[in-house]
Amino acid sequence: MAARASRKLISDYVTKRAILSSVGSCRHCSSAAESSPKIPHFSKKGRLLTGATIGLVIAGGAYVSTVDEATFCGWLFSATKLVNPFFALLDAEFAHKLAVTAASRGWVPREKRPDPANLGLEVWGRKFSNPIGLAAGFDKNAEAVEGLLGMGFGFVEVGSVTPVPQEGNPKPRIFRLREEGAIINRCGFNSEGIVAVAKRLGAQHGKRKLDETSSTSPSSIEEVKHGGKAGPGILGVNLGKNKTSEDAAADYVQGVHTLSQYADYLVINVSSPNTPGLRMLQGRKQLKDLVKKIQAARDEMQWGEEGPPPLLVKIAPDLSREDLEDIAAVALALRLDGLIISNTTISRPDPVNKNPVSEEAGGLSGKPLFNLSTRILKEMYILTRGKIPLIGCGGISSGEDAYKKIRAGASLLQLYTAFAYGGPALIPQMKAELSECLERDGFKSILEAVGADCR
Repeated sequence: MAARASRKLISDYVTKRAILSSVGSCRHCSSAAESSPKIPHFSKKGRLLTGATIGLVIAGGAYVSTVDEATFCGWLFSATKLVNPFFALLDAEFAHKLAVTAASRGWVPREKRPDPANLGLEVWGRKFSNPIGLAAGFDKNAEAVEGLLGMGFGFVEVGSVTPVPQEGNPKPRIFRLREEGAIINRCGFNSEGIVAVAKRLGAQHGKRKLDETSSTSPSSIEEVKHGGKAGPGILGVNLGKNKTSEDAAADYVQGVHTLSQYADYLVINVSSPNTPGLRMLQGRKQLKDLVKKIQAARDEMQWGEEGPPPLLVKIAPDLSREDLEDIAAVALALRLDGLIISNTTISRPDPVNKNPVSEEAGGLSGKPLFNLSTRILKEMYILTRGKIPLIGCGGISSGEDAYKKIRAGASLLQLYTAFAYGGPALIPQMKAELSECLERDGFKSILEAVGADCR
């Protein structure tokens, strides 16, 4: 397709030049008495610049016409590395908004290459082409789901979404620790609210249904049906509570009633450190009561053959052994569908504590969180006896990191900070590295490797 486009561009250019030449010849043949519009005079520098640009277009088109789609796709992803230094110069939150806008408008590369076969897996009856997902917090308001899934993520989680729109905490509230590969944020559930998010997800859902009904060939139908409710990948919706709300359960129930029809899975976020009192909901009694009410709200709705979306809880890494035992007991007793381990940490492990920025309040994410979150992940896998699917999140920045999370008990994985620093090029790189790790150790699939270090 790219080759055809480049050939058409070159053809159009040559045709236009021929027409212009003809027009120019006619002008020279016309009588001096005739009045004609003045042709603007371009400087030598302008002509050189124009010629160089046209030369680059032709050369680029010639190159594209000689390569296959997979090679061209790889080139596009690699080219995004050139943009990363530009984002680094911008304010952190403005850069974030710009990245979301780019993904929402399709200004990002689209993955055309199939994922390695050994990365595919099925969880909750849903097929993931690969286990690498994007964590909540990046696309808070479901503005760029299609663009993000198109980049090659196996799944994308939007949110956290609150019932009523809220601004979140005062700015500045996002701080980079570039040398440590970390970020501190205290956003505080800034959200456009469930109504705005429902409208966006509803429009995407309607478009997908239209694609299904308009497909005529068996191959195209199969392609459309692959993935989840949002398109080619799986869509998770992360639910939060409003800062001023006195009834947390009511907030989560409202989110379930409004958004669950568009979600392949739902997440109860009770672990953000930036909403006062939220982490208290991780206590044994509080969590049990909360999950019961949310499960009841979900199950009372009308569902088709696929049934209701799985319900997960996202927990903090700053938990004691007793806290973990309580959460595991609740998860097993109520048959929770999964846990996300973990959210950001309020601790400041080495070497972050030596950076002056570490004194900023908020949750720390990125490389310094890896060891802590992986230890909590492994403990939870053992406590739940491998009966509950776990999503490993926290400090993953390479395929090797992803593999360690899987061996510690994760069936699925989520990125955030590494993606913010590395951009789209990190996705195919990480998938290739993870596939190589599995092959190296003799695992034929992701599921074979889950919990390997806990056996």
